[in-house]
Order: sequence, then C-alpha cells, then structure tokens
Amino acid sequence: MTAYGSFPGARPRRLRTTPAMRRMVAETRLHPSDLILPAFVREGIAEPVPIQAMPGVVQHTRDTLRKAAVEACEAGVAGIMLFGVPEDAKKDALGTAGTDPEGILQVAIRDVRAEVGDDLVVMSDLCLDEYTDHGHCGVLAADGRVDNDATLERYAEMAQVQADAGVHVVGPSGMMDGQIGVVRDALDTIGKEDVSILAYTAKYSSAFYGPFREAVGSSLRGDRKTYQQDPANARESLRELALDLEEGADMVMVKPAGPYLDILAEVAASVDVPVAAYQISGEYAMVEAAAEKGWIDREAAIAETLLGIRRAGARMILTYWATEAARRLNAGG
Repeated sequence: MTAYGSFPGARPRRLRTTPAMRRMVAETRLHPSDLILPAFVREGIAEPVPIQAMPGVVQHTRDTLRKAAVEACEAGVAGIMLFGVPEDAKKDALGTAGTDPEGILQVAIRDVRAEVGDDLVVMSDLCLDEYTDHGHCGVLAADGRVDNDATLERYAEMAQVQADAGVHVVGPSGMMDGQIGVVRDALDTIGKEDVSILAYTAKYSSAFYGPFREAVGSSLRGDRKTYQQDPANARESLRELALDLEEGADMVMVKPAGPYLDILAEVAASVDVPVAAYQISGEYAMVEAAAEKGWIDREAAIAETLLGIRRAGARMILTYWATEAARRLNAGG
C-alpha cells in the first residue's frame, strides 16, 4: 500500500501533534471546582493521626480540620465532606453521638462554617456507622438485621442537628429505603428548606472500602450486603435513582467511582440534576501503593483517574486528592 495520494484519507493523529493542539481539542476538562475533599475529624486527639492504609490522609483535630478547609478553599475546591470519628466510649447501639448537638461532627460543621463561611460548600455524612458500637449504618432489630424504618427516625434527627450546626448539604449514605424523603421532610419541618441533599443513590457493597474502615475507626461486625447494592446489578441503580429523585434529592452520587464508571455514565445520561462520584479509599490506596513501589507515575495516575471519572459524567468528584489536584490544575498541570 502506498504512503501517498488518498491513503489514508483520515489522519486523527493530526490533532495529537503537540501539547497545545491536544489541549485545544480536549473533549473533557477538569477544574478545581469539580472537586470535593472528604475529611475526617476525630474527637479527643491533640495531633492529627495518620491513616496507615491511606498515606497522606489523616484523622484531623478540630484545628487542623479548619486549616484543611481553608487550604481547600484557597485551591478552588468546591466543597468539603465531613466525617466524624467519636471516642469509642461514646459509641452505642443507637449511635446517639451522631445526634448529639455537641457531637464531634456537629462541632466540626460549626468550626468549618466559622472558618470559611459560604466560600466552601460544607457537606456532612449522614449515617450512623461511625457512631454505633456494632458499626452498622442503622439501628439493629432483635434478630440482628438493620431495621430500616427505625433507622429512618434516627436519620431524621441527624439531618436536623447537622442543619442546625450550619451544614449546606447533607449526604445520606446508609442506603435505607425511603431515606431521602424522610430527610427532606425533617429538614423542611424545622425551616431548613435551603439545605440540599446529596443522595448516595448507587452505593455498592465494595471490597474497596477497606481503608475507610480504619479512617472512621469502624466497629463493624459482619457486612452491609443487605442494604448496600450488589456489584452484580446495574438496572437496580436506575430504580434507586428514580426513587431518590421522586423523594426530593437535589444531587445524586455513584460510589465507588472507578469500578462503576458504567453505572456513573448511565446515571449521568438519565438525569438533569448534578451527578457526583466518590473516588473511595481503596481506589486512593491502590494508586498510592503502586506509586510508592515505583510501578506507576503517581501524578499522572491521579490525573488520569480523575479525568476518567469526569469523562464518564460526574460533575463533582469526591477525592482525597482534591486539594493537591486543584493546586496542580491551577498551576497548569
């Protein structure tokens, strides 16, 4: 075959010739405002505690959390998702520390709002697992199963105390049936109509949550397969999506992100509300571990994973690299 004349007539490589050309024709772009920083704040510590399975991530003190929020804000990150880690002695079967107005998460919300005001969207995890002595996301029935409707009552209380603390967005993450509707009603009842709900719409029962259990000091016994979604199922996510939107979700999420890009793309194509994806602890840990061994280029891998999630349809990405990635994007990296 000759290399001249009309063959080949199409040469896509022309649009890949230089960095400037590739930037000009890029179909997907990542911006600092696409990113949300998940952060852990632990009660009763004087210094940040490193999370061994997540190099570079810590359980914050109240002071270092405020600093992290300011740094994220200055980098242009859109929001911060807060997780509270109470003292073990305060855990009980009902997770009452989660609804205590002076509980660690509510205190942290007030701290961060006082520090950054409305310049950063302050979000909170709305779930009981950090606060229960059994580690499940809800109240247990006598037979040991999670009682869906009793748990909804606790979620309503959590939503109200988090809203009273000043949160902008609550993130119900327990995958209880009816949770979005109950939380919306609870917020509206106390005049908190402006507090948004980010629904954990498709939250799968994943092996990649492992490092997160260390991050929140989980007391989990057993597993969460009776309420989190089965990784084998896809259509089920669209059913959950329809229910969450009907119940009043303002935004929806797919979690984890990387192993479920097909689900993310389907959800993003189906709705006209903002779609988020959570790049979870195991996804983070794999990149960090491989980079530490010199097997991959760390910065390039971080950028590629985030771009892939954005390309699949996420308008917002929760990632532990949020501030670092935002700074790199600001620097043109």
